[in-house]
Amino acid sequence: MIFPLEQLVKFTGNVYEITVAASRRAYQLAMMKDSEIDRNDGKVVSLAAKQVFNNSIQYKRIEQK
Repeated sequence: MIFPLEQLVKFTGNVYEITVAASRRAYQLAMMKDSEIDRNDGKVVSLAAKQVFNNSIQYKRIEQK
């Protein structure tokens, strides 16, 4: 799977926020050595982006005080 560019182009929300969410998810997947990475030909970032865009995972913005 390649990076979901079509979904990125159609995305109307905060691009910075979703980029950070996908980046952090990619880090989580890599650290957990998730088996889904192997099914995605080792492409951690595209897998994380797919999960974020398809709402397979949820994220929330944490405001610092």
